Amino acid sequence: MDVALLVFLILLNALFAMSEMALTAARKARLQVMVESGDAGARCAMELHDDPTKFLSVVQIGITSIGVLNGIVGDAAFSAPFARWLHETFDIHDRAAEITATAMVVVVITFLTIIFGELVPKRLGQMDPEAVARLVARPMEWLSIVARPFVKLLSFST
Repeated sequence: MDVALLVFLILLNALFAMSEMALTAARKARLQVMVESGDAGARCAMELHDDPTKFLSVVQIGITSIGVLNGIVGDAAFSAPFARWLHETFDIHDRAAEITATAMVVVVITFLTIIFGELVPKRLGQMDPEAVARLVARPMEWLSIVARPFVKLLSFST
């Protein structure tokens, strides 16, 4: 269950990263042609492209929140059993095993998130940005509406 939750969180991170890249890399002229042919996804992508602050804040909130959740879930699920294994296998002091286990869990989750939650999805978003932007624009628009109060709070705080 914990592994499935981590995979889900990394895939969700991937969706945010791919959306960010596609919506910022999409060419306005290509989107305009799609809008003129009646493509609703392209129209939404064009609106987000014209006002990137609207969705970039949501993407940043999403990616940051997912990173925190990855750390919490990973630590809760894997650090204690791994620390126990380190202690039993290598006769490492309990506290040293706990610190080592936590550090290694964080490193592994960070590596997996960077590769599969950031780099690969961003590359996919660059390969055909207009097509990806059309697909992700509506969910990003919806999320920007849902997150608007939180985004305003953050804007007010800064």
